[in-house]
Amino acid sequence: MKTLADQSGLTIVELMIAMTIGLLLILIATGLLLSSRTAYVAQDQHIQVQETGRYAMEILSRAIRQAGYRNPDTAYLLPYNSAEREPDVVGMDAASLKRSTAGMDVAGASAVVNGSDVLALRFSGDIAIFNCAGFAVPAPASPLVAGEDNGGSIFFVGRDRSGEPELRCKYRSRQGWNADAIARGIESFQVLYGVDVDGDAAVDRYVNASDIEAMDDAMTLRGENAIVRLADRKRRTHWKRVRSVKVSVLVRSVQSARYGEATTRYHLFDDAYTDTSDIGVHISEMDIPRIERKRIRKVFTQTIQLRNGI
Repeated sequence: MKTLADQSGLTIVELMIAMTIGLLLILIATGLLLSSRTAYVAQDQHIQVQETGRYAMEILSRAIRQAGYRNPDTAYLLPYNSAEREPDVVGMDAASLKRSTAGMDVAGASAVVNGSDVLALRFSGDIAIFNCAGFAVPAPASPLVAGEDNGGSIFFVGRDRSGEPELRCKYRSRQGWNADAIARGIESFQVLYGVDVDGDAAVDRYVNASDIEAMDDAMTLRGENAIVRLADRKRRTHWKRVRSVKVSVLVRSVQSARYGEATTRYHLFDDAYTDTSDIGVHISEMDIPRIERKRIRKVFTQTIQLRNGI
């Protein structure tokens, strides 16, 4: 039997080997933990982008489909081509709006996020009509004044207090105008309008809001004075020839969840739309602030048919 005096401890070599193996095991475990966490964050951010994009498309498509609705019992039904009746759909390119001022009151150029557009929709209220914020729009108690609608939804992009871009819904309530965020992380919101140029009720081409204004400017207006010619423009405006709306959003994740160089170029519409002057349709990650480049991004696009003008 060995006595206590006969027993010896680890040599310095054995101790160093044991410590090295222990450190390697700790490093491997830490690496696996970080890798799992990175994969979890990336997956979570992918899901968040998908949900945000689908929700934004659902809200947009629902609002666009009800554009032009008229309550046949209470609404003042003007002919669709009447000068007094406003178009069901109008828009602006590369603009942003003020939150609490009336209608399409434009904010400064610094408020515009990546050339995002503005889309305004008009309709009258009814039992099951809601604006883009989800508030019911009741039917008017009496016939509307000629050319008016008691319901509307306006979409635009602004930044919250932390600088995060968000798709907002602007609407009119009894207390006045207001705007609520409906989808966060919308880096660009772009709109094209399917216009019936030849009057056969079919879309001939998709153009942006500036193109429609240019088409109106090119019309030869009829009338003996400026007032009559303005009424002629309102009656024949190409905004009343819009038969469908194509919307596209670029959604980004809340957190950075990518590695490597961020050099992707995003096209919010297909290659057939080649208007390089339409700001925000083509976005390169190289033009995005470096601190935001590593976020996950995805483009969502949808074409929505409008109800027939009546």
